[in-house]
Amino acid sequence: MATGADVRDILELTGGENDGPISKKDLINSDKKKSKKTTETLTFKRPEGMHREVYALLYSDKKDAPPLLPSDTTQGYRTVKAKLGCKKVRPWKWMPFTNPARRDGAIFHHWRRVAEEGKDYPFARFNKTVQVPVYSEQEYQMHLHDDGWTKAETDHLFDLCKRFDLRFIVVHDRYDHQQYRKRSVEDLKERYYNICGKLTKVRAASGTEPKIYIFDAGHERRRKEQLEKLFNRTPEQVAEEEYLIQELRKIETRKKEREKKAQDLQKLIKAADTTTELRRAEKRVSKKKLPQKRETEKPAVPETAGIKFPDCKSAGVTLRSHRMKLPSSVGQKKIKAIEQILMDQGVDLNPMPTEEIVQMFNELRSDLVLLYELKQAHSNCEYEQQMLRHRYEALLKAGSGGGCGGIAAAGLATAALSGELNSANSTTASTPGGDTQSWPSADDIKVEAKEQIIDVVGAPLTPNSVSLHSMDPRHL
Repeated sequence: MATGADVRDILELTGGENDGPISKKDLINSDKKKSKKTTETLTFKRPEGMHREVYALLYSDKKDAPPLLPSDTTQGYRTVKAKLGCKKVRPWKWMPFTNPARRDGAIFHHWRRVAEEGKDYPFARFNKTVQVPVYSEQEYQMHLHDDGWTKAETDHLFDLCKRFDLRFIVVHDRYDHQQYRKRSVEDLKERYYNICGKLTKVRAASGTEPKIYIFDAGHERRRKEQLEKLFNRTPEQVAEEEYLIQELRKIETRKKEREKKAQDLQKLIKAADTTTELRRAEKRVSKKKLPQKRETEKPAVPETAGIKFPDCKSAGVTLRSHRMKLPSSVGQKKIKAIEQILMDQGVDLNPMPTEEIVQMFNELRSDLVLLYELKQAHSNCEYEQQMLRHRYEALLKAGSGGGCGGIAAAGLATAALSGELNSANSTTASTPGGDTQSWPSADDIKVEAKEQIIDVVGAPLTPNSVSLHSMDPRHL
């Protein structure tokens, strides 16, 4: 019995992994075994120095080799089917034609549709010619006469201009310099355009101002001289010019830096002047409102009140809404307080950023921050005032029930707290919206305490009574 190995040997094929006869076990377990397909994958490594985009153009995702010939696999004209109808094809005919641009009467032949037989040559519309003016003998003698030019030389110039369509380089090359004087291109242009301008003036209708083209021959000569000098420069001159240009750029850069520093310094000086003027004005107002004893006291309102929005002076295009962004110096509590107040008042948190709205919206939020800080300062003053009031009442109770020792302690504490009460009164008076209450002074507290004294010595539970009891000779 021949096996698979024998068949492969006869056909000269390479043997597989499972050579040999097929057993019963292989037939039973054929469903459980899964043959693993080994696919050879070609891997191409991207060369060093080649960009990823260029490498992607050379090889596709399937790692195919690059094509040898250009091919078009996109959905284009190759896949579109021709729409063939049942109409007859328009007949074509081999027919002669003439080009209107030629004056020699040459006849040419080409294929053309029968329906277009007898029509003009389609490309004749591109035969554009320059309209060179023509003058008469009388006009030349009256208006165009020039001592440097003869009529024959002028006629020769206009004939060349008409033949070569005002290509003055070609006109200068074909000019008859042996018969006439040697002229430059600028001389030919100047003569031609002077005659055109004079003829335009003469032939213009009365009461109209025609548009005349003026050719500046002197400027053209100077321009060409400069070009020749520029072309004939030596390498040393070119290097020197580049060095001078670089130095000029450095000088301009330093000049701009000095101007910028001067502007910044001027801004700082102006800002310092404005701040000093504001402080002087505040001091004058405080001197007028507050008494002289409280001039040295610090105000309860913080100095950095409000929001200082940064100036958007960056180069390039910026959005106006960027100016409404709160700076990082504003804390999260203040931001939430501002948003809450704006929502309570029905103000949009992100309004349309026009110039006027941006300015007013920023001023409104700055005022809200100032109001928030003033409220905080006011609440702190009220808290300190309430705390001092409770301490004052507690000392009064201790003084009324404690005899001489309590009164002495109350007097010492009252003397110590009198400064705090005065400072609290001054802070409350300086705080806007604070309750202006008149606190009793230290003298009033002492008088009130003395009115409540009944017995000075011998009062129970007083330091004096305890000390006298300890000094009794019976206890020594």
